[in-house]
Amino acid sequence: MLANLLKNKSTLLSIGPVSKNCVDATIEISDKHNLTLTLIASRNQIDNLNFDGGYVNNWHTASFAKYVRKKCKNKKIYLARDHGGPWQNNLEVQKKMSLKDAMLSAKDSLKTDIDAGFNFIHLDPSIDIHQTLDQKNVIKRLFDLIAFCNDYSKKKNKKIFYEVGTEEQSGSTVDFKQFEQNIKIIFDFCDKNNFDRPVFIVAQTGTKVMEMKNIGAFDSPLRFQKELPVEIQVPKIIEICNRNNILLKEHNADYLSIPSLKWHTKLGIHSVNVAPEFGVVESKAFVEILLNNNLNKLCEEFLKLSYNSKKWKKWMLKNSNSTDFEKAIIAGHYIFSTAEFIEIKNIALKKITNLDHILKQKIKECIYKYLYAFNSI
Repeated sequence: MLANLLKNKSTLLSIGPVSKNCVDATIEISDKHNLTLTLIASRNQIDNLNFDGGYVNNWHTASFAKYVRKKCKNKKIYLARDHGGPWQNNLEVQKKMSLKDAMLSAKDSLKTDIDAGFNFIHLDPSIDIHQTLDQKNVIKRLFDLIAFCNDYSKKKNKKIFYEVGTEEQSGSTVDFKQFEQNIKIIFDFCDKNNFDRPVFIVAQTGTKVMEMKNIGAFDSPLRFQKELPVEIQVPKIIEICNRNNILLKEHNADYLSIPSLKWHTKLGIHSVNVAPEFGVVESKAFVEILLNNNLNKLCEEFLKLSYNSKKWKKWMLKNSNSTDFEKAIIAGHYIFSTAEFIEIKNIALKKITNLDHILKQKIKECIYKYLYAFNSI
């Protein structure tokens, strides 16, 4: 399957399902162009019922999968889990779960993914809220998750493709020797235990999203001190991946310029994730539509609700000079499923009956930017 996806030498786009409109836009583009796309959900976006589902459309894992499969006519939407691992759901962090409990919780989430028929699972044990992790412990936890998913998927007769990561995205330079060594260690473990090898590996490619921009080296005209230039670093990473028969997955491709996006396919980057940008596009569009229809008070209510959610905090740079308006836009998609926002939107729909159509069109424009740059269309 993966060979067919890559035969056109394009970079595969994985879209974070940040809202129902984003999901619908993705499906409609896939159906219109008979195009393979992936919806890759973080655990905070979509999770099982033990976590009340997530912040997107009040879906839980099974209902999300059912909705996508029913709505997608050409059946070319793949479902994927992003950052499946301990403390990757905010509730596990808030409860200050122990390692044992966080791993059990993560496995319960992964079990639900497999039951729901997810095609790709990203296994990411790079977070620990109690201590600083070294590579040895990260790999040990990764092995535990690989073993669990392989055993359970075989028991359920499900074919799963795996993506692995051993560090958080920082936008920094890769230690090439350690990177290749990790691949060999992971492959040796899988081969020894007759487990399926991962098909994707996450690496630092100079991308990192903060606020409403990409602050990594990939899109910067300046050299980053003590870091290799992207044009040297990325080809070396891809060379290592190709030599070891594993595909490179880049996270945090949001907000990159079109020339930088076009370089992804030229360099041979196999796949990328994009998520928060689509949420920001929808929030900006919602505000613009309200103001254009003289619904200023309703707009103020939305911005206040969004700002007060504090969901923008994780995206702020140190000593940020972002305005309250910008913070509200960053946090907007996190509140789309709240009762308060739904009330605001229902009032807007009485005057703007095609509201969701307009919002989807804005999201589609953003998705198309990536698809054309990646030579997918």
